[in-house]
Amino acid sequence: MITKELFDNEIELIIANAIREDVGDGDHSSLACIPTNAKGKAKLLVKDEGFLAGVEFAKQVFAYVDPSLEIEVLINDGEPVKYGDIAFYVTGSSLSILKAERLVLNAMQRMSAIATKTRMFVGLLEGTNTKILDTRKTTPGIRAIEKWAVKIGGGENHRFALYDMIMLKDNHIDFAGGITKAIKKTKDYLTSNKKDLKIIVEARDLEEIKEILKSEGVYRILIDNFNYEDTRTAVQLIGNKCLTESSGGINESTIRKYAECGVNYISSGALTHSVYNLDLSLKAV
Repeated sequence: MITKELFDNEIELIIANAIREDVGDGDHSSLACIPTNAKGKAKLLVKDEGFLAGVEFAKQVFAYVDPSLEIEVLINDGEPVKYGDIAFYVTGSSLSILKAERLVLNAMQRMSAIATKTRMFVGLLEGTNTKILDTRKTTPGIRAIEKWAVKIGGGENHRFALYDMIMLKDNHIDFAGGITKAIKKTKDYLTSNKKDLKIIVEARDLEEIKEILKSEGVYRILIDNFNYEDTRTAVQLIGNKCLTESSGGINESTIRKYAECGVNYISSGALTHSVYNLDLSLKAV
């Protein structure tokens, strides 16, 4: 998995690039009518219902724009919110608050939506031993905050990117000449390059499950697009030989039934690619 150092660096890059994109050579709307020495206070107003995410990210944004801004947090990441709640106050330079406003809102609205959807999926899995995973189906350039939101919502992160875990999917297997060859080539590659990465292999049917199990060193088998009956059979075949993960169009109507098949994990791209932003506003006080 990605290290904390790499993750923190991703967050810094997101903030720097977003401010560059939004501010350019200056926030001329604010500069035109607000004195440079003006002080102000604003509140983060919730106009929706769900679970809050992005407060810690917002604090980093404000610190990047102006370290002298002061934040008073009333509601923390992961806590439930309802219409009319105030998540935090920010006090200091009016120009700095306005410069940070759009990035804070864009990020928190999306992160809160992801956390809310993740929390809903986690609730549907309650009482089972199955955990929900995100995927790489994220918005280009802001993957770090979307995966952060999944964690805030109670889910777990899959691999962060192509570099921190091996995942042999259908195209890898077909291009490599089959499952056994793909696994062997992967293990040889890791050895020759002195890399210690976990290996996940996708199976498209029960026969591929059996073939994967003939190879040593597989961390997790991805049981992709199986029906319930075949998923249960796959879990029985795999036993304790490695971990199991179900995927493929699993939604809130089907997730519980797949969990009851006994898989360790269920991965869902919908956590990050199919959400509606939570309605939040930053209002002057």
